[in-house]
Amino acid sequence: MRVIAGTHRGRRLTAPPGTDTRPTSDRVRESLFSILGPLDGERVLDLFAGSGALGIEALSRGAGSALLCDDARAAVEAIRANLDALGMDAQVVCDDARRVLRNAHARGAAYDLIFLDPPYRQAERWAADLSVLVPAVLAPGGRVIGESDRRAPLELELPLVDERRYGDTLIRIHTNEP
Repeated sequence: MRVIAGTHRGRRLTAPPGTDTRPTSDRVRESLFSILGPLDGERVLDLFAGSGALGIEALSRGAGSALLCDDARAAVEAIRANLDALGMDAQVVCDDARRVLRNAHARGAAYDLIFLDPPYRQAERWAADLSVLVPAVLAPGGRVIGESDRRAPLELELPLVDERRYGDTLIRIHTNEP
């Protein structure tokens, strides 16, 4: 796994040990960021961050700031190690995604890009909560990128603007504008 483009292009990333984390493949990240287009100062929230690859890729491509969140200590350690190895600055939180979203809303935070990649077998369980909590922290014109298994999609109740399938991986891009 590596950073695909931007200031840290080609640099390797590490994933947490074990099989609990399923990093987004290089191919899917490359395709996703081609769809998203140029980044210029966006505020990024990467929930269920795992290795931090999506948030790190966004920063490498020009995003202005990022909050990377995962509730697994091993994932947070891998994210911090990746950021340190790259000399990148981002906020990292080890907490439940719901609590992170509620806290972000309480402090008035807004994000231009929100990456949601819950464990594939839990996408259905997360969909309702994320559909309620995410819009409260999505900046006007912001985009939400959901990644899930094509057989058990992350069904968010937000306007869908694009959907792509890469093998068993389904990427859905939502916005807060009808």
